Formats: sequence, structure tokens, C-alpha cells
Amino acid sequence: MFDRRIVEDYFIRKAEEIKNEKLIERDIKIDLIKGKAISVVGPRRAGKTSLLKLVSKQNEEYFFIDFEHVAFLRIEPEEIFKLISIYSEIFSKEPKILFLDEIQNLKNWESVVRSLLDSGYLPIISGSSSKLLSGEIATQLRGRSLTYYVFPFSFREFLKLKDMEIKKHLTLEQEGKIKGLLRNYILSTSYPEILITGNYKLLSEYYNSIFYRDFVERFKLKSFEVAKFIFNFFLQNFSREISINKIVNFLKSQGLRFGKNTVYEYVEKLPETLNVFLVEKLERSVYRSWPKKAYICDLGLVNITKTFDEEFGRRVENIVFLELMRKKNISPLLEIYYLKINNKEIDFVVKEGLRIRELIQVTYASSKDEIKEDAKSLSKAFELFKKDKPELIIITWDYEDVLREDYKEIKCIPLWKWLLDLEEK
Repeated sequence: MFDRRIVEDYFIRKAEEIKNEKLIERDIKIDLIKGKAISVVGPRRAGKTSLLKLVSKQNEEYFFIDFEHVAFLRIEPEEIFKLISIYSEIFSKEPKILFLDEIQNLKNWESVVRSLLDSGYLPIISGSSSKLLSGEIATQLRGRSLTYYVFPFSFREFLKLKDMEIKKHLTLEQEGKIKGLLRNYILSTSYPEILITGNYKLLSEYYNSIFYRDFVERFKLKSFEVAKFIFNFFLQNFSREISINKIVNFLKSQGLRFGKNTVYEYVEKLPETLNVFLVEKLERSVYRSWPKKAYICDLGLVNITKTFDEEFGRRVENIVFLELMRKKNISPLLEIYYLKINNKEIDFVVKEGLRIRELIQVTYASSKDEIKEDAKSLSKAFELFKKDKPELIIITWDYEDVLREDYKEIKCIPLWKWLLDLEEK
């Protein structure tokens, strides 16, 4: 149920807002394909709504619904078609592209999207829930959807915001400036609104919104205290291998005693907020369980929970993970794992389809001597997948070379070049 007058006012205001709003281009190209719903997913405050507005403006289609707006809080699924009718009356044209923001708040949204597709509309939906991820949405839309990931600003987008021109050939001064900006990017935050406004106090607001709204309230978690400990535990242990037993022991050390099943349930819910990601270990067994490695959507959240002077290397690894996730927009079949071999860890195993494409080590290294062990680990890991001939990569801070280890070629690429895709092909 909705109030027609409020809805009419919303549509008029929203259309004017989108027409006049100055929107920042993102490095995400959304292809509109007839008969396919577009799913835009990502964590809260990553810029999903701005991206939808940008696509709306580019296509001059302003049927835009934010399901967190008061006008649509009590709407029933079947009333979507009434809203389309109201919009058509106001603007004297029927919309073809429908922008549906935070759609997970609409009851039976999957059926609604399917019905809109069947009626010839092109729905572009967004949300802050992993239920919109391609693997899960495909079961509801029977392969009729395309998924795009939106994260806070990439380093390339960060440099554009700083008016830093990205060129393949740079002077030493320009390279030094880029490295300085990269260090700032790694130690700070990449949330668009904070970088644009310079208001870093918003981080606390984001932290609270993610914890309360996206985690505790959305999943109706009964133990606030345990939820808080688990949430902070993952923020503090990003880029580390984590087990359920480790979390249970951590809770016990804090004087909290809860059954492993409760802890497991809470931990399984956390990645659905898209603020924490769990990466599985690549194993021959079909059944994969814990331990897993944890990564987070924005390193600024760590600053809310603790000091981090000794964690720069882990921050670099987290940045690499997020960039690999962005690559899924271009290569949808891309999967990310990690690997253990002879008690040595390979940070990232990049799989595409049935093929292992890349084996990647990440290190805060600046010289050849510092990467000897990483090179040996990659060489040994290569033997497991040699039929795929994966590329061997060590992402360093500023050491660049091509090494030979047991007749295998290993590319050493500075982080800034890898992030900006400036390495030699």
C-alpha cells in the first residue's frame, strides 16, 4: 500500500534531482541487454545509487525507486505496475528501463523482477545483500540476469579524483607522487562520499549503519554482544586465515561462552552484508569448509576498531583482493581462492572456468632478496597446475623484474602498476 500523492511528488523530485546532479564517472561499464535484468551489488555507501543515477541520466529514463524511501516502505509486490502507470501519467511516456534501488527491501522481489522482464521492461536492480549475487539470483531468474560489482573507489578512480593523470610513461617525480597517493589510499578509506567531501567523521556513521542495519537488524540476531565481537574480529583479522574454533576461543578469552553453532550461524550471515568476504582454500575435495581467509570492503573501517601501524602488508593484500573482485565485472567466471602447499601460502589462486589462470603472491617488498621465498612457493605451486600454465606473479611495493625459478617465469610487478594495469604485457 502506498500514498499516491507522496509517490507522485517523489517521481517529480527524483527526475529533477537526477537531471541536475553532478555525478562522477566510475570505471564500470554496464551493458544493457534486452531480456536481461541487471543486478548491481556491493556494500553500503560504495556508490551503487550514484551509478544507477548515472546510467539513468545517460539513457534519459527516470523511473527510479529507492526502496528505503518512506514512500515505498509498505508497498506490495504487485503494486509495482501501478507505480509504472502513475509515472506514465506524470511524464506522458511509459518507461522502458526501471531503476530499482535497495530492492532486497521489497517482499518477493525476485518474482517482481521476473514479471517485469516478462512484460518487456529492463529492470536494473541494486542492493547491499549477497542475495543479489549472480550465483543466487540465477536460480530465481533462470539465467536472465547479469551481475556487476560496485566497491568503494579503486585506486584508478582515486587518482582521477585527485586530478592525477594516468599515463604509461611517467617521470620519476610523477611516479613518486603516485606512490605517495597509493600509501594514503591504503592507510585511509576509499568510500566515495568521504573522499569527495573530506568528511572522515562519516566512517563512524558507516560503521554503525553496517553493524546495526545490515547485520544485527537484517538477520534479527539475538545476541548483540556476540555479534559485536564477531563483527570487530573480522575487521581486525582481515587478510588472515580464520577458523570457527579460533573465533570461539577468542570469545571465551573475552568472557563470552556461546555454542559453536551460534557462532557459525552469525559468521555465515556476515558475508551477506557484502562488507566481509570469505575466500576458500583451493582443495581437491569437493567439500570445502573452514578455515577461510577474510577480507573487508574498505580498510577505513579498521581505523574505527584499532591501531594498525604494523599491518601495512596485510592492507596491501586486501587492496589486491578487492581489485581482483572488480575484475569479475569483465570476467564473470573468475573465481578467487588461496592455497597451502608445504605449509607455505599462495595468497591468490585465480581460476576462470576450469582453468587456473594466475598464481599471485603479495608482499611489501622492495628488493630481490625479500622475495626469494615467494618465488620458490610459486614455483612449487605451478607444478600442481602446470597443464593450465598459469601466470606466476609477485606483487611488490616497488620491485620490478622478471625472474627465473626452476625454468619458470615469474613477473614481479609494483603494486601501483598492477592496480593501474600499466605492467608490460
